[in-house]
Amino acid sequence: MRGMIAAGALLCSAALHAQQPPARPDSGTVTATGTRIGLFGFGVRAGVDFTGGSQMVFGTTLDLGDIATSRVRLRPSAELGVFNGVNTYVTSAEVLYRFTDDSPPAIPYIGVGASVAGHTGCAQDSSCPAVWVNLVFGFELHYQTSFNWLLEYHGMDAMRRHRLYIGLTTRRGN
Repeated sequence: MRGMIAAGALLCSAALHAQQPPARPDSGTVTATGTRIGLFGFGVRAGVDFTGGSQMVFGTTLDLGDIATSRVRLRPSAELGVFNGVNTYVTSAEVLYRFTDDSPPAIPYIGVGASVAGHTGCAQDSSCPAVWVNLVFGFELHYQTSFNWLLEYHGMDAMRRHRLYIGLTTRRGN
């Protein structure tokens, strides 16, 4: 649990010191190039971990920037798994590739990342916390001017754990 608190404090600190995104061009759809780091958005999600006892998972994500192009995004997240077993926590850093720009009604993406995962009683477990490799598939679906629905699958711990999420995320540039 201390790891989750530390990760939350780190994410909040990053959000407080983040740069504001540059203004968008007035005309046409533009795919920006170059690396930009800042707080561009955030999201909340809930889902189910289908591994073992089907634990409920609640989390938050931050859109912290572009890597080389606006379609490659850096997204850290934090999650808490509750009910149906020992409470768990996961902090992740993922790089997502979006197949389209932000204008279509459905924006598919794929990504990879790494996580640090623990559970209640982690201090007494020599294999805890664990480092996981993640694979992400998802869609953002247009909801309102400033929000998108998020539907996402995570293959975590080198595909030994499977999570499905639904949530809301902010839309960039609005």
